[in-house]
Amino acid sequence: MPDLVAIGLMSGTSMDGVDAALIETDGERVTRFGPTGYQPYPEAGRRLLRQAVAEAATLTDRDARPGVLAEAEAFVTTAHAEAVEAFLRQHGLEASQVDVVGFHGQTVLHRPQARLTVQIGDGEALAARAGIPVVFDFRALDVAAGGQGAPLVPVYHRALLRGRGLPGPIAVLNIGGVANVTYVDGEDDPVACDTGPGNALIDDFMQARTGTAMDRDGAMAAAGKVDHDFIVRALSEPFFRQPCPKSLDRNAFADLYRAMPTRSPQDGAATLTALTAASGAAIVPHLPKVPRNWTIAGGGARNPTLMRMLRDALAPATVQGADAIGWSGDALEAQAFAFLAARRLRGFPITFPTTTGTSKPMPGGVIVMPSRSAA
Repeated sequence: MPDLVAIGLMSGTSMDGVDAALIETDGERVTRFGPTGYQPYPEAGRRLLRQAVAEAATLTDRDARPGVLAEAEAFVTTAHAEAVEAFLRQHGLEASQVDVVGFHGQTVLHRPQARLTVQIGDGEALAARAGIPVVFDFRALDVAAGGQGAPLVPVYHRALLRGRGLPGPIAVLNIGGVANVTYVDGEDDPVACDTGPGNALIDDFMQARTGTAMDRDGAMAAAGKVDHDFIVRALSEPFFRQPCPKSLDRNAFADLYRAMPTRSPQDGAATLTALTAASGAAIVPHLPKVPRNWTIAGGGARNPTLMRMLRDALAPATVQGADAIGWSGDALEAQAFAFLAARRLRGFPITFPTTTGTSKPMPGGVIVMPSRSAA
């Protein structure tokens, strides 16, 4: 069976823009890595998405789009369509050369315990505008079947690790807005779960205290002092004692930073960065074996202060960024959704009892053809 040419699109919990990436894959292995791209959201779009996340907190119907959510979904769909068009144009590609687009959409609510997960983005509209089949709504089937619906990327991590010859067991810690771990040991199904806050609390704190979107390069945290008592209190939350699989909403720990004593931006950033590192390390007792190697992916890998804290917390294991082993740190999740879309077309599962807690390996995603028929 010929390989599929797939484009993946990802707008993560940082809500800063759309990552795009092209791969060729048989659904089990990646046979070629193509180009990658990024299209930032305008500041007005970021504000709209932050408002949508806030308003989504009261949703009980995953198909409802009250208030600003309808506007936000239209914005997300248009932004992703423009990202596809720009990507094709920039790399001299025709829509007919692409077999499928994997469209994650923008998560605005994730409460698997209530069997509720909401990713805004109109897959039918994207397929119609791009003229390419689209797979979207990847999490819903897993959550409806009692799974956590996250993380979804572990099966892609396993595909990347195959044949690399790294001594196992190996862990991949992906630090976006929320952090998640993938544990791989040989050909067994991966073990995975969310580990705790990633960049979300740091970003929210910086936005509230300084008006900037992030602590770029961890510079603010590097100049601050960690409140270790706060870390101990935070890690006493029941979530951190739960075994894998488990998952989080982006705002699950928002009250933590809001309840922090008044402190300088430097000390706040240092403390929340240390919390991300400590909560990542806290997952080790819940894994089948202690990993010998850790690969750090996502935006957190570009934060030198966080990387230093992770090396300290995970010692004596080897800790390295995704770029150091030849992965695309910036485009990894976009590539993953291209891979998941290809697996959906091939009928392969994307989640497993060991990654989301679902009762059996599950497919995921709705297939939409440009003619607007869905499967």
